[in-house]
Amino acid sequence: MRVPRSSLMALAALLTGTLASNGVCGAEMAALDRTPSEVPGPATADPAKSSDPVSTSLPDYKPEAPAAEPAPGAAAAAPVAPADPLGAAVFARFGDTAPLLLRLTTKDRDAIRSFYEARAFKPLWVVDGAWTEAAKDVVARLAAAADDGLDARAYPVPSLATKPDEKAVAEADLRLSAAAVLYARDARGGRVNLAAISRLITPRLDLPAGNDVLGKLSEAGAKAGDALQAYNPASPGYLALKARLAALRGPAPTAVKPLRLPPGPALRIGMHDARVPLLRAHFGLDARPAATLDRAPGEPEDYDAGVAEAVTQFQRGRGLPATGVLNVQTVLALADVGRAQRPNGGEADLIVNMERWRWLPGDLGADYILVNVPEYRLRAYRGGRLRDEARVIVGKPESRTPLFSGLMEYAVVNPSWYVPPSILKTMAPKLAGYGGKTWGGYEVVRHGGHISLRQPPGERNALGFIKFMFPNQHAVYLHDTPNRSLFSASKRDFSHGCVRVDDPFRLADAVLPDWSEERLKKLIGKGERTIRLPEKLPVHLAYFTAYVDDHGAYRTLPDLYGYDAPMRAALGLPGGGGAAIARLPDEAPRRKAEPAAAPAKPRIVQRRAPHHRFADEWPPGRDDDLETPRRHLRRAARADSAPEYGEPGLWTPAPQQPAPRGWW
Repeated sequence: MRVPRSSLMALAALLTGTLASNGVCGAEMAALDRTPSEVPGPATADPAKSSDPVSTSLPDYKPEAPAAEPAPGAAAAAPVAPADPLGAAVFARFGDTAPLLLRLTTKDRDAIRSFYEARAFKPLWVVDGAWTEAAKDVVARLAAAADDGLDARAYPVPSLATKPDEKAVAEADLRLSAAAVLYARDARGGRVNLAAISRLITPRLDLPAGNDVLGKLSEAGAKAGDALQAYNPASPGYLALKARLAALRGPAPTAVKPLRLPPGPALRIGMHDARVPLLRAHFGLDARPAATLDRAPGEPEDYDAGVAEAVTQFQRGRGLPATGVLNVQTVLALADVGRAQRPNGGEADLIVNMERWRWLPGDLGADYILVNVPEYRLRAYRGGRLRDEARVIVGKPESRTPLFSGLMEYAVVNPSWYVPPSILKTMAPKLAGYGGKTWGGYEVVRHGGHISLRQPPGERNALGFIKFMFPNQHAVYLHDTPNRSLFSASKRDFSHGCVRVDDPFRLADAVLPDWSEERLKKLIGKGERTIRLPEKLPVHLAYFTAYVDDHGAYRTLPDLYGYDAPMRAALGLPGGGGAAIARLPDEAPRRKAEPAAAPAKPRIVQRRAPHHRFADEWPPGRDDDLETPRRHLRRAARADSAPEYGEPGLWTPAPQQPAPRGWW
């Protein structure tokens, strides 16, 4: 007897519900969904003796072949070309392998495609064969890219004929979208491969996706140019450099007054157009081509070699491609929309440092800490305004301070210092056989088979009395130091990567709102104490060799780590010779701090260090921040014969320090 399929399905549902209610796991329930031959079991099982209720009750059942279903995760069906001719042309252009822009990545192209696919491949910038007002505003912003230190030549604007066909519209529309997307990414810091400059430059760039850029510009309408420009930094430091760049370039070198031309196609030699007389009058040319021995005077509307040469000179003065063709960018430049002249050496310094502002978050935070490494200076901001500043010590050129942004989470008073693995490995065999609990003033800590060496809190601790922690991949942070007199040196690149802060308790008073400087000092000598910030505080480790200070004065600094030359080379600016890149010191990758483990057969350093010079005697590591080496002490001409702090629990300021300015 053959059981009807409907009855079988009802029985299976009943069994499934019963087993599920009795706690049958998902794998067992999945097995019930299989045919009897698919249910796993012993290879020698006898079907006649099977306890499976389905197989024993329904021996004659033969399931019908199920309908084919797509496999999980299978790709969705490819989109179909729209019936609309314009949409079909845009769809077809995406199928062409020719790049929209050479610097546009595959990911960017896919993002642009997803935007157009969501709008049924309808053009964004062209309506009825002409640019929309939004398109004209975007084109104007691209032409004025040099105002923000960008290169307008990187964002070519496609030309659009008077009566373009569908293919020409699709090409122009997508190329303008590609130029806008590339501009937005460059404005947020995407035009330089930072790893090629240094592996220690690791900001988290907020590079916008192409579909998000186009969506934002589409919503902005006729103000799309302003929306595109907003991808550039808006911080006061960036805007000050931008204003100085504009002042350095001065007024436009050519046109006495703007020339606004009516719309029309791009003009080349031999073409005739009603706009040519306007060009002749603007450039001071004859109203019509002069007669020669071979021919009569030409027509006023002839776009001849004389007009083309005047256009070429104008393009060259504005930094545009000197082709002599009257294209969209030239028309906009004639209207005095913006300039794109090639920068000189002084402008290069400004542009390089404007680029570095793109490495910082768009929102620095209302309250934040900014460390300018080549200036050896820390600045504290409250409510977006500078409140005070302090001297700092930064990494040596061979152990550079990394550049990135982090969030300060807590401070540690009376910190311990654990000898980093890079140094400990040279001492591990000797320590393994050492039975004491202290060695040279350091505590020997054993965890199973692992050994670590801890410097207890105290006035000679390598981290001083307090450290400020913002977890990061480089394991660097802000901290105190026992070598106070080093802050009197003008060139303060003494550390192994961390940032040492002058008068750190003033800084603690600023970043810990519930802890005054006096209250914190009372904790000295009373054991390690962790204090969490009520809100995480942004910390930005930056590198500016040119900036405008808070008094409006323009200042330049020595290039401590040699980053300026490779930056100029990457941006195509003067002074970016390859020799400067070759002279940069080699860098080893900085490791995260990790528990020290005794390595196999390490090299032993046969020397015993005195108590307060222990860190100076060891070979310096790459991922630590030790006492300053003796050669740096000699550079600072310091006398290290007496402690620089009083007894634990007391506070003795560093001698001969200038009076602090401001609030901490």
